[in-house]
Amino acid sequence: MKRYSAFAIAKEALNNHQGWKRAWAKAQPKRKYDVIVVGAGGHGLATAYYLGKNFGIRNVAILEKGWLGGGNTGRNTTIIRSNYLQDPSAAIYEKARSLYETMSQDLNYNVMFSPRGVMMLAQTEHEVRGYKRTAAANAFQGVETEFIGPARVKELCPIMNIEGPRYPVLGALWQPRGGTARHDAVAWGYARACSAMGMDIIQKCEVTGVRSEGGRVVGVDTTKGAIDCDKLAMVVAGHCSHLAEMAGFRLPVESVALQALVSEPIKPCMDVVVMANTVHGYMSQSDKGEMVIGGGTDAFNNYTQRGSFHHIEETVRALVETFPMISRLKMLRQWGGIVDVTGDRSPILSKTPIEGIFVNCGWGTGGFKAIPGSGWGMAELIAKGHSPLTDEFGLNRFTEGRFIDESVAAGVAH
Repeated sequence: MKRYSAFAIAKEALNNHQGWKRAWAKAQPKRKYDVIVVGAGGHGLATAYYLGKNFGIRNVAILEKGWLGGGNTGRNTTIIRSNYLQDPSAAIYEKARSLYETMSQDLNYNVMFSPRGVMMLAQTEHEVRGYKRTAAANAFQGVETEFIGPARVKELCPIMNIEGPRYPVLGALWQPRGGTARHDAVAWGYARACSAMGMDIIQKCEVTGVRSEGGRVVGVDTTKGAIDCDKLAMVVAGHCSHLAEMAGFRLPVESVALQALVSEPIKPCMDVVVMANTVHGYMSQSDKGEMVIGGGTDAFNNYTQRGSFHHIEETVRALVETFPMISRLKMLRQWGGIVDVTGDRSPILSKTPIEGIFVNCGWGTGGFKAIPGSGWGMAELIAKGHSPLTDEFGLNRFTEGRFIDESVAAGVAH
C-alpha cells in the first residue's frame, strides 16, 4: 500500500498524479476463506480490519451485494458520542470514540474526525433529571461529560433560541470530545487497509444462501458462486433478519427507515452538534456549509432508502422554534437509510444457534458512532469466542431478561 503523505502528494504532482494506485484491489472470490464477512459497510470493514490487525486473521473475504459503503454508512448524519447511561453501552461507544481520535493516523487515511463537541438539549424538567443522572453515570464510567446550564448552551451555540415558548432550553448534556467524521472516508480508509493486508473485498456479490452441516457453517452461496468458510460474520444492518432466515434462525429485530436532509450551503454559523430529543431532531454544519439535519424513524416497518416529505416536514418544524434561522433555508437533498431496531434499542453482537456464525446488528440509529468499537469487539468475539465489549450484547439476553434498555435511558423511542 502506497503511504499517503504531503511528500507523496508533492512527488505525484510532478508526475501529473499518474502514480496513484487503486485504494483497494478489485478481487474475485477464492474457493475458501477462514472468515467471510457479509456487508462492506463500516461495521463489516472494521470487523475485518481488526481481525487482521489484532489477531493476524487475513484470509478474509468481505462480500457486498451493492457497492462499498453504499448502505447506512453513507447515509447517516455522522454524529459521534459515547454519553450513554448503561455501562455496556458506554463501554463500547467510548471505545469507538477513542478509536476515532486516532483513526486517520492508524489507517493512513484522513477520515476528517472533528471533535467539535456534542450537546443534548434538556427541554423538559424530566430531561434535566435524566441528563444529570447520565452525567453522574458517565463520571463512574470514565466518560467525559457534564451537565451545563442555558447560558453555557447559548455561548456554545449562539444561533439557538433558548427561550422558546413550548420548548425552552433548560440545560444540556455536553460531551466536548464528541463530534463528527466523514462517513464515506471511514469506509474507504478501512477498505484500503483491509486490501493492503491481503483481504478480498468483493462488490456486487449478493449472498443467496447459507450452507451448514451438522449445526456448523460451511459456506455461502452467492451470485458469484459458492464460497466455503470456517466462520461467517453477518454485518448487514437492516437486512440482517433476511440473512438469518437463510441460515435457519430468527432475530428479534425490525427494520425501519431513518431519514435525513441537508440544507443549501451557508456561511459558518454553528461549530457544535446539537441534539434535541424532546422534538427529536439533531443538527450540525458540514465542512461545505450545509446544515445536516436528522430526526426520528418512520412509524412503520419498511425497507425504503428514500425520504418522505411528511417526515422531513415534521422534523424541520420541530427544530424551527429552537433554530429560527433554518426557516429561511432551502433543502438541498434528502435521503433515507434502513435501520434495524431491537426491543431494548441496543445492538446484538453475538454467537448464533449455528456454530461458526456470528451476527452484528440492531444498532438502530446509533450505528455510525460505534463503527470502530463494534469492529474491535466483533473481531475479538470471532477470533477468541468472547469479548468484554460484546459479552452483554448476546442474543441470550432476550431469553434471560437481561435487557440493556437505552430507549428508557434516552427518553426517546429509538
